Amino acid sequence: MINTTTSIRVRYGETDPMKYVYYGNYAEYFEVARVELFRSLGMSYDEIEKRGIFLPVSEYKIKYLKPALYDQLLEIRTYVRKIPGIRIEFDYEIYNEENVKITEASTTLFFLDSESNKIVKCPDYLMELIEKKWNPNIEN
Repeated sequence: MINTTTSIRVRYGETDPMKYVYYGNYAEYFEVARVELFRSLGMSYDEIEKRGIFLPVSEYKIKYLKPALYDQLLEIRTYVRKIPGIRIEFDYEIYNEENVKITEASTTLFFLDSESNKIVKCPDYLMELIEKKWNPNIEN
């Protein structure tokens, strides 16, 4: 498994009149967390794209346990629990400042060759970085 933690402070423009984070903004939070996970592996998302691979989202599932509120500092814990093939699956947990889990989510992305527009397996250069950081002994 690979896991990272990313912090995001809720901005006013991301909230509704109750100062709850608007539900549509969570997808962007998870994108930030995924990008940071790739960066922690040693390769930016931009570099992956420059090498001809896109990662479109094919599935997105979320469970709201409690609201995230304006100006809260959120901690997004991101996990890759399975070695990728043609897909890579991410699990997320969001915790508030009191360390209370407020959201659970998952996304599935697939590897898409930008030239052929065909689904491909995880590129070797990325798989090598994943395998270097992979820790089978981590459990959540």
